[in-house]
This record gives sequence, C-alpha cells and structure tokens, in this order.
Amino acid sequence: MSRSDGKPRGRARLRRSLTFWLRPAFVLRVINRFQKIAGFDRSMALASSALTALVPLALVVSSLLSQFSARDLADRIVHRYDLSGGGEAAVRQLFAFAGETDAGIDVLGTLFLLVSALSFSRAVQRMVEQAWELAPLSVRNTINGLIWLLALVLYTVVSGSIYGYLGGGRIEVAASLAEIPISVLFLTWSAWVLSAKRVPLRRLVPFGIIAAIAAAVYVEAGKVYLPTLFNSAATRYGPIGAVFAMITALFGTMLILVASSALGREVADELDRIARGQRAPYDEVSQQWAAVVEQARSRWDSVRKSRELRQQGRPDAE
Repeated sequence: MSRSDGKPRGRARLRRSLTFWLRPAFVLRVINRFQKIAGFDRSMALASSALTALVPLALVVSSLLSQFSARDLADRIVHRYDLSGGGEAAVRQLFAFAGETDAGIDVLGTLFLLVSALSFSRAVQRMVEQAWELAPLSVRNTINGLIWLLALVLYTVVSGSIYGYLGGGRIEVAASLAEIPISVLFLTWSAWVLSAKRVPLRRLVPFGIIAAIAAAVYVEAGKVYLPTLFNSAATRYGPIGAVFAMITALFGTMLILVASSALGREVADELDRIARGQRAPYDEVSQQWAAVVEQARSRWDSVRKSRELRQQGRPDAE
C-alpha cells in the first residue's frame, strides 16, 4: 500500500471525527440541553451568587496569606490583570478596607460568609442536578457543599501559585497549560461531589476536560480585555464600575461552566451509545451535513435571485 493511499484514509478519519461531533443532530441536542437548564439565566444567577460569596471568601483568604506575603487582595488583582489608571485606583479603593481590619472576622461576618458561600455551592449544585436530570437535594447536600468549598479554596491557592511561578507577561500560556490537568481533576470531582456521587466519575470526565480547556482559553482572553473593561468602567462609574467589571468577568466564567456542563452531558451520553454499539453510521452523518448544506445553498440562491429581481426592477420603478 502506497503512502498516498494512507493519507486520504487519515484525512477521511479526521473529517469523520469532526463531522461526527459537529453533526447537526448532536449540536441541536447540546443547544436543547443548554436551553433546558436556562443557560443564560443560570449563568447570571451563578455570577451574582459568586460575587456575594467569593469576594468575602477572597478577602478572608487574602488576609490569611498576607501573613506570609506583603501583597493584599488589591495588589494581587492589580498584578494579575496588569491594571493601571482608573482600574487600578478603583480596585484599590474597593478593597482598601481589607487591609485595615486587624480585629479579624466577628460572629456576624462569619455567619454571613458561611451562608453566602453555601448559597453559591447550592447554586452550582442545582446546575449539576439540572444538567444531569437529578432530583434536587438542596440543604440535604450541605456537608458535600462545605467539602467542596474547602477544596475550592485549596484549588484557588494552588492555581494562584502556578500563575505566580510560571506566569509573567501579557500572555501566560505556560501557566494556563500547567493548570489544565489540575482544573480537569477539580471540576470533575466538583460535579461528582455536588451531585452527591449520584453520577459516575467516568461520565463526568468529558465535562471536566471541556470546562478546563475553555476556562484556560477564557483566562488568556481575559488578560487582554479585562484591563480595558476595568479601566473604562472605573473611569466612568468609579469604584462601583469595578464591581460591574467583576460581575461581567464572573458571568463569562459561569457561562463557560454552564455551557460545558450541557456539552459534557451530551458527550458522555454519546460515548455511552458508542460503547453500546449505537454509533451513527458515517453515511447518516454525511447525509445530515449534505441536507444542511443543500438547505443553506437553496436559501442563498433564493436571496440572490430576489436581489437580482429587485435590481432589475429599479430602472422600471424610477
């Protein structure tokens, strides 16, 4: 067999894989899954919950880390996203009180932090339950929610350390690549523990991989657009503009999480069907794409003919 015989087969195999996962029937299932869990509304709810939970939690973690480092939370955010001008001033003013509190957290503050953090964990838990069509457990899963929150703090510290050692510069590709395996493990485990271990780990791996890769790309993109977002919002609205920028950035993160859960669920279902020998034949995939192309071509021809008729009718109309 010649080399030229092998290349078309390799290209055909690649084309088949791409068209299989991007075939219209599968894409529609993912979109339907995303709509079923109210993807955009769920993302905004998660972003709002994350803002009220993660910011106080970040302040606590930052106050603990400040004993080992001279940087406070504002310094870390400014350095992480290379903020300057109005964005830097707004962030420092917004988090200025974090470095002025020496008495620690009182009972009321601790209670608020615990309630807001558990509210965020339950919001993520509901997303997982809806994506996998599980019966809601609500407060009955509180212990797992607490465990997940502790793991989230540890994951945040490890992730920050990776970017601290490997980061530097506008684009931090090395740090993002090093973080992906850790993110895959954390996200897969997160869905497993928040679902009260009702979904097998192997079925959650596609979600973990997709979400980790998408999050890494989003982090790198954020290094480019977040400084502009912070600076413009802070210049226009002051410190409250930094809050608007933070919730916008969180919305993007949560949208990735929700979309990845919908896509991961459908990929897991598809892999289960393939394992049972129910994979769609190649001819069916080709037929689906041929139907889509033919429909698009037909619509384009119709639009083009209508435009030509209108152009031909203009002299007469005038």
